[in-house]
Amino acid sequence: MPKLPRYQFAPPPNPLPVPIVDNHTHLESISPYVERAGGAAIAIESLLQDAYAAGVDRIVQCGCELPSARWTAALLGAHTNSVVEQQQTQAAVVGAIAIHPNEAVLHAGVREIAADGLTPQPREHHQVPLADAIAAIAQLAANNPRIRAIGETGMDLFRAGPLGAQAQRESFRAHIALAKELDLALQIHDRDAHQEVIDILLHDGAPERTVFHCFSGDAAMAEFCAAQGWYLSFAGPVTYRANEALRDAARIVPIELLLVETDAPYLTPHPYRGQPNAPFAVNYTTRAIAEYRLMPLVDLCKAISKNSERVYGIWY
Repeated sequence: MPKLPRYQFAPPPNPLPVPIVDNHTHLESISPYVERAGGAAIAIESLLQDAYAAGVDRIVQCGCELPSARWTAALLGAHTNSVVEQQQTQAAVVGAIAIHPNEAVLHAGVREIAADGLTPQPREHHQVPLADAIAAIAQLAANNPRIRAIGETGMDLFRAGPLGAQAQRESFRAHIALAKELDLALQIHDRDAHQEVIDILLHDGAPERTVFHCFSGDAAMAEFCAAQGWYLSFAGPVTYRANEALRDAARIVPIELLLVETDAPYLTPHPYRGQPNAPFAVNYTTRAIAEYRLMPLVDLCKAISKNSERVYGIWY
């Protein structure tokens, strides 16, 4: 297969037999990501139309810093999705908002060198104290019925030293409480922090609908999460050659707890790894998971659609 020019999207796939949901994407980051690399700006409507054409008719847009959370709330106001389904030409959108764990470190005023060897660099919006930032998220979520989840929140020990990790714990616990207070789903970011995340969920009590965004554990962790009734969302890395343990997890998770996502513009599935990602490309990941599970693609698509509406409600 010829290699695509860098920063060009993968080719459009054949539509899926049953429409599904991209459980986690960052629409606000896709166009700037491509544009900064020398490509043309991409309209949000174009991304939603491409998704719909690929059989991805619903999207969960995730804004996980203050500016993107506000952007997400504004987008949901513009896309009310009160269309007649037969006339639909683009994917419908609901939202998830939170203060990302790496953002929590900056809002908490922590400036230590993290495990990745880098010192976090604050921007203007990080002048808002962490508690006030989370309060702003709470207000946005409470006032917009199209925000259906709190996330992504959790722990990222790759990007945090000891003080940063403590700020992340406090932020994670506050987000868990907020999701339960508002009866919203919880989307979890878990990087190099499996046990820490699980311990906090067990200690504080996970929300009824808890999703491990871009699940990165193995089959044993998948079995444990499934026993708690937690959902596992698989992204492009499940297709990467070295990730056999992740494929094992995708094979054994109960079908009623399986979700898929892009995390666009990042984590594009094989064989297009390194290109920018977009919601339409969850089509490729879904096809791969059907192969790993040795199940008909149509059955997997039906399950993903049903699971997504169980977590987030209906889009229309």
